[in-house]
Amino acid sequence: MNTTYTRRECLAALASVAVFPYLRPQAASGKAMRGAFMILSTPYTSSGSVDYDDLAGEVSFVERCGVQGMVWPQNSSELPYLTKEERMRGMEVLADAARGREPALVLGVQADDTRAMLEYARRAEQLEPDAMIAMPPKAAGSLDEYRQYFRALCRTTSRPVFIQTSGGTRGLEPTVDFILELASELPNFGYVKEEHQPVIQRMKVLAGHRPDPIKSVFGANFGLGWPYEMRLGLDGTMTGGAMYADIYALLWSLYLRGDWDDIREVFSKLLLMLNLDRTIPGIRLYVLKKRGVFKTTVSRRGDYSYPPEAVAEIEHNFAALRPYLKV
Repeated sequence: MNTTYTRRECLAALASVAVFPYLRPQAASGKAMRGAFMILSTPYTSSGSVDYDDLAGEVSFVERCGVQGMVWPQNSSELPYLTKEERMRGMEVLADAARGREPALVLGVQADDTRAMLEYARRAEQLEPDAMIAMPPKAAGSLDEYRQYFRALCRTTSRPVFIQTSGGTRGLEPTVDFILELASELPNFGYVKEEHQPVIQRMKVLAGHRPDPIKSVFGANFGLGWPYEMRLGLDGTMTGGAMYADIYALLWSLYLRGDWDDIREVFSKLLLMLNLDRTIPGIRLYVLKKRGVFKTTVSRRGDYSYPPEAVAEIEHNFAALRPYLKV
């Protein structure tokens, strides 16, 4: 088994994605809704404003890394800290930057209620992304309100619509039966980013209803369970991992080749960094700056600092990923 990869080997693995046959539904653009979908991080200037130049540059970076899709804005994009104006402007910037590129663009249009969600969805529709995604509304008091919210979204666009199963009203579960019902009713529904416990059990049930009415079932949570989800035949991961986009892209291509030993080897190195993210806050921003994607490590979540011992640990673990980096 190879434990290191040359640049040529990485490129060959990534190229295998293009020839892998897949018959499930696709976006009107022809882009399949499966694979490594990176939720883009939101960059800021030193003064704390959204850095739209770096946001556009992030699109170029993840494309060069070989991912199948990019998503913005979700929680990993610091969604709760973005204003309506920043979200609208960011969607416009990304639509311009993504035009003509390989990765599918998925725009997040969630809001606390249907009226606010439709403002984002109508603007997104004008920008012609490959798909949209929404969490359930936090202001809902019943599943029927969830139902009306997603019906309204799916009637605003004919593009694929993902439901992210977390993020709605506390204690109000978007059940598997609810998802299956709406997917049967709405032709462009049935794309699922599953985050509601028990995640694996729900994924397995949903996957049993592909390709109709369920089209794609994605995991999340940094892809921490992705190798097992691959073994279950699921459709990809949608996670805030842009700083390791080439690693996620490589893992997907290895899965398509059936190289389970190499998946274990590569993922074990990625896991070192993912675990460290829970110990050293702001590590994703450190890596994005280190890789030349962002100019700063500014965040609205808090002020991050990297003392020498933290830098030493980050660099030591990141070195294990270097043989697999494409960019």
